Amino acid sequence: MKKKILILFAAAGLLSLQLASAQTKGSYDMTVNGVKVIVQPSGNNIVEIQTIIKGGVQNYPESKAGIESLALNALTECGTLKHDKNSFKDALDKVNAAVYGLCGKDYSVIRMNCIKMDFDAVWPLYAEAITIPKFDEKEFTRIRQDAVNNLKEQDSRPDAAINKLADKTAFAGRDYAKDPYGTVPVIEKLTPEETKAYYQSILTRSRLTIVVVADLDRSVIEQKVSQLLATIKQGAPFTLKKDFFRVYKNSIAIEPRELATNYVEGTTSGPNPGMPDYDAFMIAMRIFANRHFLYIRTKNGLSYAPQSWFASGSTSAARFAVSTTQPDKYIDVFSKLVDTVKQGGFTAAEVKDMKVTYLTGFYYRMETNQAQAASLAANEVLFDNWHRALTLVDDVKKLSVSDVSDAFRKYIGNTVWVYQGDPKKVTAQLYINGLNTGPAGAGQ
Repeated sequence: MKKKILILFAAAGLLSLQLASAQTKGSYDMTVNGVKVIVQPSGNNIVEIQTIIKGGVQNYPESKAGIESLALNALTECGTLKHDKNSFKDALDKVNAAVYGLCGKDYSVIRMNCIKMDFDAVWPLYAEAITIPKFDEKEFTRIRQDAVNNLKEQDSRPDAAINKLADKTAFAGRDYAKDPYGTVPVIEKLTPEETKAYYQSILTRSRLTIVVVADLDRSVIEQKVSQLLATIKQGAPFTLKKDFFRVYKNSIAIEPRELATNYVEGTTSGPNPGMPDYDAFMIAMRIFANRHFLYIRTKNGLSYAPQSWFASGSTSAARFAVSTTQPDKYIDVFSKLVDTVKQGGFTAAEVKDMKVTYLTGFYYRMETNQAQAASLAANEVLFDNWHRALTLVDDVKKLSVSDVSDAFRKYIGNTVWVYQGDPKKVTAQLYINGLNTGPAGAGQ
């Protein structure tokens, strides 16, 4: 039975690769009014368009964190100069289409999704949301209160709270310390006028990239995009800054909280997009995540769902997190596990299996137009190379065992730890002394 499952899994992976290869034929980019437009034929009747505004948390000071998120939400929740909120949404619902904005740490996205036959009906609504949003005061007050409520709800969830504390502590003084969704005190003070002015300041052709995943004629795309951009100013040149994160010594910040268990999260270095060992480290962290789970949960029963992952962006980092009643024992097991990997590296079987697992999963995720567009956008913004979304399979196949093991050794070391829970249960000195690997830990 196991052999049969493996054969079926491999066949499914091959089918996904073949599908991806067929879809990426004919991909191209063009420049329209100074904006790069990336086009990937979809092979289906769905139209997915994503307009990217670069910058993310680099666009605003900490005192205005959350303003971009609120602005992107207002584009469709506050109506436009031609449609109020209800008529705008009714027009979309009539054809089962989607138009909305969302933000991230490196860029924001204004998304449109519809059936090809409805493209001519939905595109004008999309263009309205981008170019003539209303920022109606009544609706803005509603979405601002929703944003405040969501932030309070997040703070009540330990998993979300520890992630925010980790960002704030590890990236102190850096743009990545900002929460793109803001804080309650900041959000409560934002006005529709200020938020609209901010949106207009970042809506410049110099910050935009447009991704189209659809079977549309090039001339149609060029015409529609040209009309959209005609009313958008060029703006000053913009380049997303990449900030390499180094950790020079272990530390731990302890925040007392009355919780059923204790939460620990660590942050250390990782390669930024475009660095030569980026792909190798990505595979290394996925293998380490399996070992981390095995040793923390299965062998020692220290946490129900231990996590380890590579958080990639303009400031990349490796992260480790657990909820546990025994935080001191966790750091002991964790430190020994890292030492073991650094001394012996990963096995050939682990690297081979993870490359297959990663690539198969990647292409399964690429089965929707939305996911394909998101991948093209991320690779263009972070790597300045949208083609990477199409060549990743070959790049990963080339990785050797030593590539993957050396990448782990290079970046994993000194760590910024944060802790929420019972302060009597954690010994800070164990986290400070637990993993001290010198230059390698500093990402050298």
